[in-house]
Amino acid sequence: MSKTMQRLFVPVMAGLLAGCAVGPDYKPQAAPNVSGYTGEALPTELVADKTPLNPTQHFAPGEELPGAWWELFHSKPLNDLIARALANNPDLTAAQAALRQARENIYAQEGNFLPSVDASFSPSRNKTATGSVSPASASGNPYYSLYTAQLSVSYNPDVFGLNRRQVESLVAQSETQRYQLEATYLTLTSNLTTAVISEASVRAQIAATHDIIKIESDLRDILRKQLALGQIAQVDELAQEAALAQAEASLPPLQKQLDQQTDLITALTGHLPSEAGPETFDLASLHLPETLPVTLPAKLIEQRPDIKQADEALHAASAQIGVAIANRLPVLNLTAQGGSQANYFNALFTPGNGFWTLAASVTQPIFQGGTLLHRQRAAQAAFDQAAAQYRSTVVTAFQNVADALRALQTDADAVRLAVIAEGAAKSTLAITNEQLRLGAIAYLSLLNAEQTELQARLNLVQAQAARLADTVALFQALGGGWWNREDVEVKDIRGNDVLGVLGLRQ
Repeated sequence: MSKTMQRLFVPVMAGLLAGCAVGPDYKPQAAPNVSGYTGEALPTELVADKTPLNPTQHFAPGEELPGAWWELFHSKPLNDLIARALANNPDLTAAQAALRQARENIYAQEGNFLPSVDASFSPSRNKTATGSVSPASASGNPYYSLYTAQLSVSYNPDVFGLNRRQVESLVAQSETQRYQLEATYLTLTSNLTTAVISEASVRAQIAATHDIIKIESDLRDILRKQLALGQIAQVDELAQEAALAQAEASLPPLQKQLDQQTDLITALTGHLPSEAGPETFDLASLHLPETLPVTLPAKLIEQRPDIKQADEALHAASAQIGVAIANRLPVLNLTAQGGSQANYFNALFTPGNGFWTLAASVTQPIFQGGTLLHRQRAAQAAFDQAAAQYRSTVVTAFQNVADALRALQTDADAVRLAVIAEGAAKSTLAITNEQLRLGAIAYLSLLNAEQTELQARLNLVQAQAARLADTVALFQALGGGWWNREDVEVKDIRGNDVLGVLGLRQ
């Protein structure tokens, strides 16, 4: 038996070791050959009004983005909120489970590299039809028992790399899920930080509206007294009533927006709306990051989770071409069976009752109605589709960064001009109030001054919030610094040091 097995297996194993996996070998995509994200050079400073609430920002090309980038806003309530979200958000939990599933699928497929071994035991009670055939038992008794214990070994050598390509595809799919997990992490932290900024903005708008309502209410009381003394016409007092009502009417939509932002923040932390946390936010509590790290374009494709995800999807599609080609080639199967068979259980393993079989087969598809050919062409088309989707993802990523960079430049100008406008409107309102009190101007002038001042305050709040939100957008567009997180996996399913492979390990 040993010599027979050697004659059968040695040539096969030699062919296996000499064989190669059919289909294309995947090569990672090259980075775009560009030196910047925008056609013009980035400014060295983004100047607003140089106050603590509106500091000057500056870009830092090539500087690293920290993994916990939200800590740059120096808000402990925000840090606590994100920590709670990372522990409880169900989308993050689902992404982690999807990664575990993908990796288990790899381990299951890798089992095909090894022989499969099965053991069986089959007892039976039988009667021979003696009128037609001789008794099957050695004793000649038509009634007999048969006990069979058998061990079967089956092995399909991966001569043309069918299983290797399948494993390669599953590994790439697993890496796709790993980068999907990073994308979910980044989306969660970015959305939560943006929601906090929106909440702070709405709170500031509500506070500004309350101040205006108080001014409008005080002025209405003054005009009522003047009307009683006959100093003004009733139409002026009614106009002020209308202005006050209009200011009060702007509060419910803002309150609705605030409630919805609170519900959104609670949902992102993985809780129900009735389980809202204790944190509240205002613009003054969020420090605007003054240094803005900007990843070099050549590294962006290695740092954006969605680009890495698209790259691994392309890799999986490439491996599927090899699978389709290998399915058109011969399949070698080796089997070995051995066991014992007896009429009595206690004689099952006695001499003379053993048996064994060695067999080999080669199956070559001849005619499948064009199925295998068209599956190969479909795999090639899927690769072309994945390649186009990869290029689209890269273009979108660079656009995201460019949009954020340009937005931050215009945000600084918007804040600077909004500060000037708000200061001028406030001074104009104070002067107009005094002039009206002295009877030097008509009431309409005051009404216009009030509306201008309210709009200027709201514009400033919105400009400050936009600057904070666009800073978050830049950090998100650059990949979120996941490679600098302490809790990130440093090895992929292939055993490679991810940070070293990407050139990100310091």
